Amino acid sequence: MQVAIRPAAAQRSAQPTRNARGCSVRAIASPPRIGPISSVEAPTPPATRQAGPADVPAPSYEEIDRKAMNVLVMSLFRRKMVDALGVDSQQQGYAGIVDLTRKLNNKYRNPVDTQEATRAILKALFPSWLLPAFRMLFAKPMPDFSCRLNAVATALTCQWLMGPCKVNDVEFDDGTVGKGQGVFVERCRYLEETGCASVCINSCKVPTQTFFARDMGIPLTMTPNYDDFSCQFSFGKAPPSVKLDGAFTTACFNQCPSKKARGAVATACGGIDPPAKQN
Repeated sequence: MQVAIRPAAAQRSAQPTRNARGCSVRAIASPPRIGPISSVEAPTPPATRQAGPADVPAPSYEEIDRKAMNVLVMSLFRRKMVDALGVDSQQQGYAGIVDLTRKLNNKYRNPVDTQEATRAILKALFPSWLLPAFRMLFAKPMPDFSCRLNAVATALTCQWLMGPCKVNDVEFDDGTVGKGQGVFVERCRYLEETGCASVCINSCKVPTQTFFARDMGIPLTMTPNYDDFSCQFSFGKAPPSVKLDGAFTTACFNQCPSKKARGAVATACGGIDPPAKQN
């Protein structure tokens, strides 16, 4: 006499359970899989990624931090951040900037609001008349010169924020080259210290690109490299669409403090949103 033997999972009656919303859900046992997995069924992407130089310690920034101009610019930047937040940090120096940045990102539930708040901080660094005057007197009549001017100014005044950087050339999509219209950041201090892709996007890349395009009249593309933490500024080059910009699809960093705090699991950094449409 032949006896049919049913798998143990099939012998158990499917019991109703409740999902996260309290709805009744009945589990249905799936038949065992036989044979290789189809090539159509791609493996799930990793929830996190290694970001930055894994075996190379961060450089010392003591010499940069001691320079009078860097001290002045950092102090101004911090003051404007405090004005926007309404609260200061107990930490001093660059650690205070990082702490205020995290406070800014935690203040808003919508990443677009963080982008807009950061753009407002950048605008507050300048007298109200300066940006419209620059657009009228420089950006419109002399776009290439304006790009080179801003590349030099960025390399001179932002090393305290980003670390060592140098002016370089920019290659455009049509094959032409913009001499001296780029800035190459060797290893972004801001990205490494914050350890978070969404902070890079929402408190640096998107608001800075928008600030230069809308408020200074100069297109800018910032291309962060999450493998080595370098970054390329390309003045005069409009940023690609979000779908073509890999910065918006990166997985969360292993070292991300926000991810560690919330214990989230995602295939892409959960704090990244496309740029806001600005007027």
